[in-house]
Amino acid sequence: MTQEDIKAGKTLAIINYITPIGFLIAVTMNQEKRNPYVFFHARQMIGLIIMVGFSNLCEKFVNSWLGTGIWFITFVGWLYCLIYAIKGEYKLLPVLGHYFQDWFKNLK
Repeated sequence: MTQEDIKAGKTLAIINYITPIGFLIAVTMNQEKRNPYVFFHARQMIGLIIMVGFSNLCEKFVNSWLGTGIWFITFVGWLYCLIYAIKGEYKLLPVLGHYFQDWFKNLK
């Protein structure tokens, strides 16, 4: 992936992290251009969305503190990914990022 890919996709990568709606907007707008930088960050964001859903389920059905802890970890991961999208860098989310890239590799 080149600097041109990063420069062209930086705005959509940032929009991707705004909300789940931003994720849908970024993926839809990137369907024609097929920018790999945007899809990299889209795969990270879909993993974060799943983590938020999991934290909500844990909070409701298992333990409130466990769900809150998972939510906090997800929030820190979201900030981490957003910062690197703003910087224009490819940084995987620690621990789970490579799994997200592998699990959602069809999103390209």
